[in-house]
Amino acid sequence: MASITIAAPRWAALARNTNETSIQLALNLDGGDFPPDTDERILNLVKESSSSGHAAQTSKSQTILLQTGIGFLDHMLHALSKHAGWSLVITCKGDLHIDDHHTAEDVCIALGYAFNQALGSAAGIARFGSAYAPLDEALSRAVVDISNRPYSVIELGLKREKIGDLSCEMIPHCLQSFAQGARITLHVDCLRGFNDHHRAESAFKALAVAIRLATSKVVGKEGEIPSTKGTLSA
Repeated sequence: MASITIAAPRWAALARNTNETSIQLALNLDGGDFPPDTDERILNLVKESSSSGHAAQTSKSQTILLQTGIGFLDHMLHALSKHAGWSLVITCKGDLHIDDHHTAEDVCIALGYAFNQALGSAAGIARFGSAYAPLDEALSRAVVDISNRPYSVIELGLKREKIGDLSCEMIPHCLQSFAQGARITLHVDCLRGFNDHHRAESAFKALAVAIRLATSKVVGKEGEIPSTKGTLSA
């Protein structure tokens, strides 16, 4: 009788604390439960919040809760995690009395670190992913390479100073910070649209779908590194 190999969970939990921000985070790239070493405080918060709040959603396959202190950032990360198929909880207490920079940047760096840790080896995954996502009149394209070479080109063409409490200049910087922490190559372009909320949200949704494709497991390629070099760790 053939044995059945159960794949290791692709999940991570971490805390990132500096003089500027205090972040707790748990991520499961395939949805479902959070890792056993997840901070009890955020697990309790998930239980208490359930599906209430502007960036909280629980379904049979995913649990999502974002509390960064910046509503529009929560909204973008909610869209990212929902359409990438992740379970994700993030809490952050940052120096918002100064401005939004440290909170937005550090949250996305921490999310990138967690993504990289959760993914582990690139063996057996598609590696590349690309997607288009529309939101009404806006259309964005995202292209991802799980490359271990952090690089990003982000062109969103945002015109407003702020969307909610998030500076428009920070939105591409958030994507750049995620790519840095995740050690991926990332290109995101908003191709058209006149509403900045729509432009930004379509970009995050396109990224979500591209990441889901890039991290998907390829049947028959189990254990194989998708690189002519034979490694993506050097």
